[in-house]
Amino acid sequence: MSTSITTAFVKSYEDDVKDAFQRQGSLLLNTVRYEPNVVGSTHTFFRIGTGTATTKARHGTITPMNQTHNALEATLVDFYAGDWVDKLDENKTSINERQALARGGAFALGRKIDDQVITALDSTSETTVTWTVTSAAAVRNALIEMAEGLWKNNVPNDGMAFGLLTPRSWSRAMTVEEFSSSDYVGMDGMTFKEGPATNTRMKHWNGVNWMMHTGLPGSTTASADNFVFHQTAVGYASGQDITADITWHGDRAAHFVNHMMSGGAVLIEDAGVIRGTADDTAALATS
Repeated sequence: MSTSITTAFVKSYEDDVKDAFQRQGSLLLNTVRYEPNVVGSTHTFFRIGTGTATTKARHGTITPMNQTHNALEATLVDFYAGDWVDKLDENKTSINERQALARGGAFALGRKIDDQVITALDSTSETTVTWTVTSAAAVRNALIEMAEGLWKNNVPNDGMAFGLLTPRSWSRAMTVEEFSSSDYVGMDGMTFKEGPATNTRMKHWNGVNWMMHTGLPGSTTASADNFVFHQTAVGYASGQDITADITWHGDRAAHFVNHMMSGGAVLIEDAGVIRGTADDTAALATS
């Protein structure tokens, strides 16, 4: 047999294509106060302040509480994510290029929603909890203090508080026995596939639904931000949900695979967001 037979070998190619590792869409949209189908360039969320009860003399007048009213405005921003697919290029590949680009565009816009929500969280002026990461006990205390920051602000402990941790902070939390062990959390609170109001794995502990998120400010640096917040503390207004549009352009002999959306986030209640900073570059504690 000829020694050059290898040049006639048939090459096999996978018909499907693997997406590059990426955060697949929004994890946070349903963890905030969501207002769909907004008509306009802005949307106003309303907040009413607390009242104080008083006494009155017999036959006297009641002192009005005069609760303050605040209007918080979210500005809607338009975003697009699109790519060209040449018709003749499609004849040269076995993968469904249009389908692959459609997934990538939807993922990209979903991440943009999270970016907007995190920007709103990042505007909090509440006192920051500084993590000490030298031991599991210190990490445990930091997590507890972040939750405490909500409770002392009279945020309701109603199961709708969420905690966002960088991958390193999540790893640190997993070294805390009280956080990771069913002996303390119970099976209902262990990491589960879909948490309340969201589509990602979370762990319910100390009244907070904790999740890992790769889009937090300063992640992987010496001053990384983690957050705990109540669902009603942040609002997201959507004028147009993520929609796909695949159109044929004869002058280019190509399809344009486009996604678009319009939305904006705003911090509604400053007291409902607590920031915790940690050194993401430090090694995990060994004790």
